[in-house]
Amino acid sequence: MPLQRRLPKRGFTNVLRKRYSIINIKDLAKFEPDATVDTEGLKEAGLVSKAGDGIKVLGVGEISHPIVIRVHKISKTAREKIEAAGGMVELI
Repeated sequence: MPLQRRLPKRGFTNVLRKRYSIINIKDLAKFEPDATVDTEGLKEAGLVSKAGDGIKVLGVGEISHPIVIRVHKISKTAREKIEAAGGMVELI
């Protein structure tokens, strides 16, 4: 019997899955107040090595100053925290 039939099959790999780079709000606190942060700005700051299918912001941490951020996806808590600080979120 061939080897591929003797070995068990494990799980499923979705080849159409979108892979987002993850950024937390505590990482965005290093930007200056009222700064506009986009994909290129995150790469220059060293927070993202490659964007993949996009960038997603999660709500871990706090931010005390307003920023304008342009990303592909954002969680509900991250949006609330940025807008509470006086910032703005733009989806690409």
